[in-house]
Amino acid sequence: MAFVTGMFLIDAPASALNNLGQIPGSRTDNTVGVKIIPTREGGYPYVSAQAFRYWLRKTLEHGEWGWVAAPVYREAKVAYTDANPLKYWDDDLFGYMRAPSKRESARAAREADESRAGETPTKETVTRISPFRVSTLVSLAPTGVVDDFGVMSRQEGDPVPHEHQFYRTTLKGLFSLDLHAVGTFTYRQKTGYLNLDEEREKEAKEKELEHLVEEKAFRVPLSERISRITALFEGLAHLDGGAKQTIHYTDVSPRLVIMAVTKGGNHVFGHVVDADVRHRPVMKIEALRESLDVFADDILSQVYVGWTKGYLDGERARFTEALSEGGILADFKERIKVSHPRQAFQAIAATFQNEQNSGWFS
Repeated sequence: MAFVTGMFLIDAPASALNNLGQIPGSRTDNTVGVKIIPTREGGYPYVSAQAFRYWLRKTLEHGEWGWVAAPVYREAKVAYTDANPLKYWDDDLFGYMRAPSKRESARAAREADESRAGETPTKETVTRISPFRVSTLVSLAPTGVVDDFGVMSRQEGDPVPHEHQFYRTTLKGLFSLDLHAVGTFTYRQKTGYLNLDEEREKEAKEKELEHLVEEKAFRVPLSERISRITALFEGLAHLDGGAKQTIHYTDVSPRLVIMAVTKGGNHVFGHVVDADVRHRPVMKIEALRESLDVFADDILSQVYVGWTKGYLDGERARFTEALSEGGILADFKERIKVSHPRQAFQAIAATFQNEQNSGWFS
C-alpha cells in the first residue's frame, strides 16, 4: 500500500493560532489564552489536529478546485455530515461518524427540517477512518508567551480592558494520505469500516462502481480519485485559517515541506527538521541522508522539497550545498526536487496522472 508522507513547517512570527478560551484567575474577565504543552524545559505552543483540519476544510470549500463539500446536519447535541463519500469529497478524505438518534422526537425533527431534503437516508451507524491523517502542530522549541493588554475605548465611559496571549515560534506538523483508501468504501461490519450501509451500497451499485468483492468494498473511478487528491494538495498549498488573524495576520501556508510517496504509513521525514540549542529551526541533513539510505526501497517517488525563498535562507544554502557535487546528499540529487511549497504540492499531485504510477492506488 502506498501513502503520501509529508512534513511541513508553519512560520508563526507573532501568532495565536489556536486558543483555549478564558484563563481562570486572570487580571481581566475576558483574557484569552493559547494552547501550550507544558514541560520542564518550558511551554510548547501547539495547534490541534482538529483545528488544522478545520482550516483545510474551509480552504478547500472556498477554493476553485472542484471540491465537493458535504452538508452538515445538527441534531440536539450532536452534529454530523451527510456521511456519503460517494458524493462528497470531504466525507471520503476526512472520514466521518454518523449515528442519528432513533428517538421518535428526533425523527420527526429531521423530517420537518427542509434543509435536509437531499439527505442520504441513514438507518444504522456508519463510520469511516480518515485516509488523510495529520499530527498535532507543535512548536519546534519551547518559547515564552506574551500577555498582551488592550482596551475597548471607542465608547463613552470607562474603557473595557481585555487581554490575550500570543507567541513567536515555528510549528511542525506531519501528514499522511492513504492512496488505496481514497475513493474506496467498505461495507464490513466493523467500526471504522462500515462506510456504506444498505442505502449507500445500493447507490454504489446504481452508479456501477467497481466492486472489490474480497475487500467488501466499492471504488470510484481512478480519474475521480485523482481529482479529489489533487484538490486536497491544492488546499494544502493555499492553506488559510487560524485564530486572531485580525490582529496578528499569520500566513499559515507551509514555508517548508518535504514529502514523497512511500510504501508504508510510517513517517520517514518526521525527524529531519528540529531546533538547535538557540531554538532556531535547522535541517538535519545527516538524518535525511540516513532516511534516504535506509528507506530507499520504500520511497516510490521523487522526494519533493518545497522551500520558500526568504525563509531560513542560511539553512537552505546548507541544503543546496549538500546536494552539490561532493555533498552529503549528492547521491540523491536526481531524486530530490526543490521548488516553492505550492509548486511542490502541485508537482506531487501531477505524478498521479502518470499511468505508470497507477499501482500506487491498488
